[in-house]
Amino acid sequence: QVQLVESGGGLVQAGGSLRLSCAASRGTFSSYTMGWFRQAPGKEREFVAAISWNTAGSTYYADTVKGRFTISRDNAKKTVYLQMNSLKADDTAVYYCAAALAGRVEGPYNYWGQGTQVTVSS
Repeated sequence: QVQLVESGGGLVQAGGSLRLSCAASRGTFSSYTMGWFRQAPGKEREFVAAISWNTAGSTYYADTVKGRFTISRDNAKKTVYLQMNSLKADDTAVYYCAAALAGRVEGPYNYWGQGTQVTVSS
């Protein structure tokens, strides 16, 4: 019964930055792999980034965002972040955070946030 609450979405100009946050209300957050996904209108949901459960916190990124986005986590705050830099119009989508309770970056992702809108304008 993990609940994820997102914040930080909004409107930003191309080339700008946003930081998304997703806080887990309960559960053994430190043992979960956390991921970010996004879905643009008329398109399928796609993987963006993930960070593993372990102390090392290994990270993984989709090729479309690699070098521009950074995922991180603060286990004390039970929060995962997505720092988004050099934003492009193609980044416009609803962004979702998700938790994989089994601790695998491949999933399955068992719980999902409500989604937060990111709109990048020119």
